[in-house]
Amino acid sequence: MYNYSLATLRLLIGVGLVGSVIWQVTDRIANDNFRPFEYFAYFSIVTAIFAGLLLITTSFGLMLKIEDTKWVEIARLCFAVALIVVGVVYHALLADAANDVRDGNYVWPVLPNEIIHTYAPILAAIEYLISVKAFRIRLRALIWTLVFPLTWLVLSIIRGSATNWWPYWFINPNGEAGVGGMLTYMAAISVFFLALGLAVIGLKQVLRKLVSR
Repeated sequence: MYNYSLATLRLLIGVGLVGSVIWQVTDRIANDNFRPFEYFAYFSIVTAIFAGLLLITTSFGLMLKIEDTKWVEIARLCFAVALIVVGVVYHALLADAANDVRDGNYVWPVLPNEIIHTYAPILAAIEYLISVKAFRIRLRALIWTLVFPLTWLVLSIIRGSATNWWPYWFINPNGEAGVGGMLTYMAAISVFFLALGLAVIGLKQVLRKLVSR
């Protein structure tokens, strides 16, 4: 029952994430407003794709009674934290941002946007926390939560330096805050990832203890 319930939740979140990306892409194509080079540069989109595929894959593993390995658990931690960051950063900094002037009167479909930035982050965090029978990773695994976002940041800076296009204003070294501002945001984001990872691991340990009593 535990495996099937968890697998179902993972599958729903994963399909929701990947399906939302497909929905957005097809809608923009239908409205002749799709810029793939830019769309797939957003951290939220890259995270949705990788996290969605991981959740779908591991959901089938659970259904087949294949237990999550150490590295699967670390990957799940990394993407659970990444999705939480997507949700927090979106609602704190980006939700009210103006649309790209090149979009004209185009309006993003509401539901897939809410799934990627609100519902999936909340459900992914819950799913990770309640999987109390998963492999117990050590605290030092926390450092892995930085690999994905820092890789994305480095690639985004390289791309932006070559094209002068940036997916988010706060990583643009040519903005008002300059290079110093960009580095400050990068440092803050890194600390945020580590703090969230620590909180998630800690909460999961508490839940494990409560369940084992």
